[in-house]
Amino acid sequence: MGKIVLYMWMSLDGFITGPGDGPGRGLGIGGERLHRTLSLDDGDPSTARSTDEVGSRILAEANATGAVLTGRRTFDHADHWNGDHHDGVPIFVLTRSAPEQPASGHARYVTDVHEAAAQAKQAAGDRDVLLHGASAARAFLDAGELDELSLQIMPVLLGQGRRLFDDMPAEHVELELIRTLDSPEMLHTRYRVGPAERHRNPA
Repeated sequence: MGKIVLYMWMSLDGFITGPGDGPGRGLGIGGERLHRTLSLDDGDPSTARSTDEVGSRILAEANATGAVLTGRRTFDHADHWNGDHHDGVPIFVLTRSAPEQPASGHARYVTDVHEAAAQAKQAAGDRDVLLHGASAARAFLDAGELDELSLQIMPVLLGQGRRLFDDMPAEHVELELIRTLDSPEMLHTRYRVGPAERHRNPA
């Protein structure tokens, strides 16, 4: 069975958006700097391209995943990716309460983090699951369901915005650095979440 992997482009000071992010402005004010090497057609993530050779490799990895997990906030800000993130794979949206109207396209709402993880892994089969969103990342990490983090660190300090891991409790979460890839535009890193963290809050 595959792994749940968080993919994120972020600033050196830990921000994944600029301030004032919201619907129609998912990266906030000035947050486009984080995706300077990326382009896509009509907001469709399956068309994402990178001017950075190593970044293209990371995008290929992300688009090889067999399911998508995301938080409701990210899902809404991305206009639901028009119901299809890439290749028609299932999208599982973690939400506190599922709306009466079902999600569009290949997406479905799930209210339990462990159930969302189980459904996504089952749907992905032997492939990995792509995880989106800061709040979702925190929820899956807290639940012991996050396996790896693929972080693309841009050489910029945003100063304000939305941080990937903010307001964390005063306890260590051990990570194992399993890959670093240098490029002229950014540092690509990949971490494995320690086994104690992955199993500290089982279902």
